[in-house]
Amino acid sequence: MLKSNKLLLAGLFCLTALFSVGQTSAPKYSNEFLDVGVGARALGMSNAQVASVNDVTAGYWNPAGLTGITTTFSLGLMHSEYFAGIAKYDYAGFAKRIDTNSVFAVSMIRFGVDNIPNTTELIDANGNVNYDNVSTFSSADYAFLLSYARVTKIKGLRYGGNVKIIRRVVGDFAGAWGFGFDLGAQYDYKKWKFGAMFRDVTSTFNAWSFNLSDAMIQAFKQTLNTLPTNSVEVTLPRMLLGAARKYEFGNGRYSIMPEVDVDVTFDGQRNVLLHSSAASADPHMGIEAGYKNMIFLRGGIGNIQTETDISGNKFTSFMPNIGVGIKFKAFTLDYALTDIGDQSVALYSNVFSLKLDLNHRN
Repeated sequence: MLKSNKLLLAGLFCLTALFSVGQTSAPKYSNEFLDVGVGARALGMSNAQVASVNDVTAGYWNPAGLTGITTTFSLGLMHSEYFAGIAKYDYAGFAKRIDTNSVFAVSMIRFGVDNIPNTTELIDANGNVNYDNVSTFSSADYAFLLSYARVTKIKGLRYGGNVKIIRRVVGDFAGAWGFGFDLGAQYDYKKWKFGAMFRDVTSTFNAWSFNLSDAMIQAFKQTLNTLPTNSVEVTLPRMLLGAARKYEFGNGRYSIMPEVDVDVTFDGQRNVLLHSSAASADPHMGIEAGYKNMIFLRGGIGNIQTETDISGNKFTSFMPNIGVGIKFKAFTLDYALTDIGDQSVALYSNVFSLKLDLNHRN
């Protein structure tokens, strides 16, 4: 029986980790897949985008930036993989200019792990191992963003907002629906760009429900795991602030634009550079160098944390990122190489994104 419990425990490990999100009372870890980011340009600059973003990805970073789209339509696509290809992250965005002052956009994000073995029914009621009972399932998180942006009558000021729908699924065993709002603004002052983004401004609520078979319930009990129950998780508001400035020289052929952002959370102390019991501030910065608005080189630093090594010594770690971009007529191809921040491990993710801007022809 001990061997059977060990087999069941191995099969339940992944499910238990996934189900626990529906029971936790710590809102700081809710909907974390929405913190990854979209667009290789942004990831190459360590997500420093709030002030300068002006393309279709603004539906995610700061909807106010959608007003920077100069064409009738804009389409954005991105694919990336994490943990040696186990987890896949995909993004698709579409923006359409309504008139000279306003833009509408739709964005979709999926972060999922597919083909996960379900071994909870590996051992039948008689204690026999039956591999025919092993199936696979997917654990995936989805976000759908409906965005609207508009230029105000105040020179340099624009605003935007998102209606956010969340769908999270763990095979046929569990699922959640969530709903929330984002608000953003950008302001240009001389050569400076400023941005503010308020995510989950009214808090985002995910309502979880579970559907477990009798065999799975028995497996949870045999392995002393707590049965998950229907619950609601809450994502508290956070504030993103940014400032950027573009420098041009060589008669406008060359440009350099640095940006510094600060993500402020209000869900207790986090392991970030600036923190307190009431709020934590996570600064990150990026820079983009351009040539004739066609070729771009990018870099950034983010995820600055204090860690402890095996000897108990504390040190500061960070995540470096680099990227390149090529723009040719209506097409823009971007690439980013991102590191998890530990040079001794040196795990990297390759991110590609494509953008297409088109004008309507009468």
